Amino acid sequence: MTELLLAATSLDVTPPPGHRLDGYAARAGTATGTADPLRTTLIWLSSVDDPGVLWLTLDAIAVSAGLARELALAAGAAAGIPPSNVVVSASHTHSGPSGWTGEIHPVIPAEQERALVDSLVGAVRGARLERQPVTASWRSVEVIGVGTNRHRRNGPHDNTAGILALHSLSGSLEAVLLDFACHPTTYGPENMRYSADWPGAARSALAPAVVGFLQGAAGDVSPRFTRQGRGAAEVTRLGSLLAGRVREALAGPGLELPQSVPAIRRTTLTLPVRNIPPADESEKLATAVEKVVTAAEQAATASGPLGTVQAAVDDPSGRISQTRLDGARGQALMAAATLPPTLDLPVSAVTMGDVCWINLPVELFAVHGACLQSDSTHPITRVIGYTDGYYGYVVDPSSAEAGTYEALITFFDQPTTNKLLTDTATFVNS
Repeated sequence: MTELLLAATSLDVTPPPGHRLDGYAARAGTATGTADPLRTTLIWLSSVDDPGVLWLTLDAIAVSAGLARELALAAGAAAGIPPSNVVVSASHTHSGPSGWTGEIHPVIPAEQERALVDSLVGAVRGARLERQPVTASWRSVEVIGVGTNRHRRNGPHDNTAGILALHSLSGSLEAVLLDFACHPTTYGPENMRYSADWPGAARSALAPAVVGFLQGAAGDVSPRFTRQGRGAAEVTRLGSLLAGRVREALAGPGLELPQSVPAIRRTTLTLPVRNIPPADESEKLATAVEKVVTAAEQAATASGPLGTVQAAVDDPSGRISQTRLDGARGQALMAAATLPPTLDLPVSAVTMGDVCWINLPVELFAVHGACLQSDSTHPITRVIGYTDGYYGYVVDPSSAEAGTYEALITFFDQPTTNKLLTDTATFVNS
């Protein structure tokens, strides 16, 4: 019988202050300190004669294809396995350094900082990965109150958390591979400190187990309608809520998985970049939306005390208007940029018993995740974004028609989106 082996570790990779934070076009300045540490987590499942799969998760806005390759090489070297057996995923926190990845989209220009990358890659290469026999089991649990659809509270979103639990032969919980779909945007653009946001708080609450966090189809899912503030207390509250539900699930029986190592298959999908409207059209749209936002701020000022304007912007409806303005400005930046005619998207499928993780380098909307799950022939399918690269939002037809923030800055039109979903499903089921 094959013995399933686990090596798991979590490394503090928080950069020093003084580096630009990523995630918000409205943010200015550099990091002043650390609210909570940024981590990279390695969870490697293998056997004596099979390299298996190593998941590397990172508290970052994204991982570019280049950074993903470097990290896969480093993790592969640490484990002594091929880099093709390493899956690199970002949590999508909006309070990490832009210097790790550099410019991932024309919306937020940034430069990769070689010193930060070398420090991160060096930490991964030096990770100690000591293996021990484990048993694997699967659970899924509903989590209410962390995130909802960010365009409308009752819109589509997947509120389930997927839990791969790894126990030692003596019964202790050694590691958890946790996936959930929701933007880590508890902190807003005013925050100038590094933070893993609520995924980091969930990890801390599940200690001492090593927790690798995988971000799901979260393109249109966030805490916009659920957060009760934007500070450290709210980060802890949301993370603890998720962790509490995970602990409840772990307290009960799970689906015992076969003691065989996970397998990974890869493909590359080449997709055309949509025709971006001319910059002057986007600038006209930005001017029109800006007038709406300004009128709302003026009305708030006239009817309330100081600070009401910021409250209006933080209100869900205010945030939607503000992000649409950001989208119009972003589309103008895309029109001015030199975009390639096509993009090569790395897609992978990891299978372990009845469980299949579909990994894509994009921000899928919730309906897309549901479609891939429905089309999958695997009994349990989890859709993971922000993996092995980053190519922006993939939006649904209603958002494309409404001209939401995400639709204005996507690289893909609706026919291409349909091709992405169809080709991914065909690959996963082959």
